[in-house]
Amino acid sequence: MRTSRIAGVLAGLLLVTTATTTAAAATDPDDPALHWAGSEVAKHEGAGGAGFAPLAGLPGLDVSHYQGNVDWASVAAKGAKFAYVKATEGTTYVDPTFAHQYNGSYNAGLIRGAYHFARPNLSTGAAQADYFVAHGGGWSKDGKTLPPMLDIEYAPSGDQCYGMSQAAMRTWIQAFSNEVHAKTTRWATVYTTTDWWTKCTGNWSGLSQTNPLFIARYSSSPGTLPAGWATWTFWQFADSGAFPGDQDQFNGSATRLLALANNTP
Repeated sequence: MRTSRIAGVLAGLLLVTTATTTAAAATDPDDPALHWAGSEVAKHEGAGGAGFAPLAGLPGLDVSHYQGNVDWASVAAKGAKFAYVKATEGTTYVDPTFAHQYNGSYNAGLIRGAYHFARPNLSTGAAQADYFVAHGGGWSKDGKTLPPMLDIEYAPSGDQCYGMSQAAMRTWIQAFSNEVHAKTTRWATVYTTTDWWTKCTGNWSGLSQTNPLFIARYSSSPGTLPAGWATWTFWQFADSGAFPGDQDQFNGSATRLLALANNTP
């Protein structure tokens, strides 16, 4: 009888411990499972945008495991032409739905690309670029693959700039971009907001002549762009809408989107 009571107590303690650990993990702001392109933007700059009418261009979306197994045939039927899919974060996390979303969007006829949620405080830009490229962030000239994308936004916890100086952040981003280029021949698309870029890089213009800009702003226009970029290539204008995930726009025609995918003039 005593043995069974002890076993029962231990089992109860195990259940409590497991539940507590699970709850803590679910609310840990640094848990990669809680991050996607715009997750920290919404916290700092506000969510929304679903009622805005996007500017002329091509409609698309960006997704992560939050959207689960996306019905890509339905997404294509509604008019989406491109998608960016979360692949990795840091040097230890691969999004569990990446393969389904990346291949599914391709099979439905969308031009798609992979993105990496940056964690500059955890490891070097080159190390994270290597991990990204090795786990889905590659590129091929197949007419269906966009440049790999760096998602660089507010830190999930603590200092908004990951505790880094503007100079250190510029060095980190440049290293990531250089390594992606060395591994794939493509300059990474840069996803960010003007506010974060100004605060954390000093409104650096160093990538504006090489890297496409994916601006995030939940409003009726992309607004003022980070220094050096004369125009935006992609715009995340809403965090919900006709498509699963975030609602995006490509600044150009289908011919220009294909040219970007194939790295042709």
